[in-house]
Amino acid sequence: MSDTAEIYTLIPQRPPFLFVDKIIEREEKRIKTCKMLTGDEDFFKGHFPGRPIMPGVLLQEALLQTGALLMSLSNKSPGLGVVTKVEKGRFREMVTPGRPIEMEVWHLETVGNAFYFKGTVTQDGKKALDLHFTCAKVG
Repeated sequence: MSDTAEIYTLIPQRPPFLFVDKIIEREEKRIKTCKMLTGDEDFFKGHFPGRPIMPGVLLQEALLQTGALLMSLSNKSPGLGVVTKVEKGRFREMVTPGRPIEMEVWHLETVGNAFYFKGTVTQDGKKALDLHFTCAKVG
């Protein structure tokens, strides 16, 4: 299990826009990470007062950051990973504070500087998001 210090060496995002706390598992083509949602995050204050729900775009960002970690671990060349395509997104469950979310990403293939991924976000073992996405490594 890796901590935030290692994550800082692998991707450029920092709080409050870092949505990965730990790397739980990693293999050559798969990575699993988590983020504890305390309820103190700013986005819960306005989304929605009295019934906080993590915005879907931030669930996607958590998956994208997890993909960037896998890309960084599997490709030692320098560069920044940027999102070029998001597709097949399906939101299944609402994500609420007070419990962790887990992100799992699989590297499907690489073509040139494009990395193709699929991923899921779960909370309490329930799938909240399925997503396919592509990132490019740029200089």
